[in-house]
Amino acid sequence: MAIIGSNAALAVGQQLTGVQIDPYLACRFFIEIEGLIAGSFAEVSGLNITTEVEIIREGGVNDFAYVLPKTTSYSNIVLKRGVTNFDLIWQWYDDAINGNIKRKNGSIYLLDNADLPVIWWNFYHAFPVQWDGPSFDAGTSSIATASLSLAHQGLKRAGSGRAIL
Repeated sequence: MAIIGSNAALAVGQQLTGVQIDPYLACRFFIEIEGLIAGSFAEVSGLNITTEVEIIREGGVNDFAYVLPKTTSYSNIVLKRGVTNFDLIWQWYDDAINGNIKRKNGSIYLLDNADLPVIWWNFYHAFPVQWDGPSFDAGTSSIATASLSLAHQGLKRAGSGRAIL
């Protein structure tokens, strides 16, 4: 009777259960806003949540302090992509500049090797707050990229770690 190694056993278990053991690749993702695929993006950043704390020291106790949670805040989500003629994201920000603020919900989907969403982060009541245009340099042949920052009121992780169909 052959005994298989632990790596082989983990690989078989992963295939049978669909549970991803190895980390997912950061280059496989897409963005959806209000039910529409928002186009392809080269980079997404700002998936940060911070809970502020208050430290309370009790009089006469020098080796202990209470750490109490306060408010939780969310960083702006930054979407970066190549500049094209077709840009609904720019139109959304242009509307905001002109006083027509439209808050939208959306999701950032992480894909597995079969391009199926496995984990995603839902953001709520987002609106554009900053646009950074491309830098131009005649000495390079790089793609012109722009970024859009979205303020939002919450970020929740969803998905089971298994591909959804």
